[in-house]
Amino acid sequence: MTQRIAVLGATGSIGDSTLAILAAQPQHYEVYALSGYHRLDKLFTLCQQFLPKRVSVPMAAVDEFAQRLSTAGLDIEVVAGEAGLIDIATDTQTDTVVAAIVGAAGLPSTLAAARAGKRILLANKEALVMAGQVMIDAVKTHNATLLPLDSEHNAIFQCLPLEIQQDNTQIHRSEYGVRKLWLTASGGPFLQHSFEKMQQASVAEAVKHPNWSMGQKISVDSATMMNKGLELIEACHLFDLSENKINVVIHPQSIIHSMVEYSDGSFLAQLGSPDMKTPIAHALSYPNRIDSGAQPLDLYALSGLEFIEPDLQKFACLRLARQAMQAGTHATIVLNAANEVAVAAFLKNQIRLTDIARINEQALNEIQAPSLNATADIEDILAIDTIARGYTDKLVLELA
Repeated sequence: MTQRIAVLGATGSIGDSTLAILAAQPQHYEVYALSGYHRLDKLFTLCQQFLPKRVSVPMAAVDEFAQRLSTAGLDIEVVAGEAGLIDIATDTQTDTVVAAIVGAAGLPSTLAAARAGKRILLANKEALVMAGQVMIDAVKTHNATLLPLDSEHNAIFQCLPLEIQQDNTQIHRSEYGVRKLWLTASGGPFLQHSFEKMQQASVAEAVKHPNWSMGQKISVDSATMMNKGLELIEACHLFDLSENKINVVIHPQSIIHSMVEYSDGSFLAQLGSPDMKTPIAHALSYPNRIDSGAQPLDLYALSGLEFIEPDLQKFACLRLARQAMQAGTHATIVLNAANEVAVAAFLKNQIRLTDIARINEQALNEIQAPSLNATADIEDILAIDTIARGYTDKLVLELA
């Protein structure tokens, strides 16, 4: 049976990899809907190639985009804004939602997909960083399926027993013997550089990742290791573990994507070339397997695998992520919002790369956000997000 796929965030790097797999597997998948925000020329080209039934664009672009489609003879329904994304995510014709919108903007549609009982392939970190328990509860209450696309979380998922894959609370049962999870990190472009070198880093240097092809925001997060901090928070929710059960280790070669440590001393690891098509193909076809199109790993070409403990002075954002996770969801919302504002300011050359951690720490320590309980909803979450962004905007202005 053909799966109808909605790719939310189709013009980004995750969208590129996902659509490459879908194009190569037309017997299994149909591109039902697409969304884009900034790169609407690219989105138009994707509409011409994949002929989706629906497409979502920003509110201000809907009329012009609809006219372009009509002029090209394409019969595609155009929806707009957050409401359009939610409409696609909950559409009865949508089987699987690829949640690949970057940032807090991806949260409402991802949560809506969970409440609609959809199969969700999760690349949007903020859905769990901002709304972890709310999201997990929605998945369970509405019998949705949540499969991680991040290479690290997907690797851990693959290394866990089937019973834990199907119910994350089973991870606490002694017979499965899960002792710790190990998230691997590349260390980013400044692993071998001093803190002083990082202080002088240009935008071009910060976004030049040594192993992965990613968008600018995620590349900057990798340079500060905030990306790994956000992944640590995600892993706590995905696998129902406290942060002290999850370690981070720098592995510059990006060959081992993450590991599970068991009580008998075994470490199970998932290896592969640094190509996002591998975890995406796994999640698309789970519990089966398909050809991802990724370059197979050449074991004979591997010269060595290194493992390095992170320097939490140099990469303070990783320390802040643990601090936020210990404090609670209100703190992880603040940290995520502050980081998004700070990274955007760095990309505009308003602050230095190392100012990002300073801003994040100040926001985390000084914003008095209310604690969230189990009944918190998206409005409560976004209210804290708004407060944190406003506060961080002021911090940026002071530094700019």
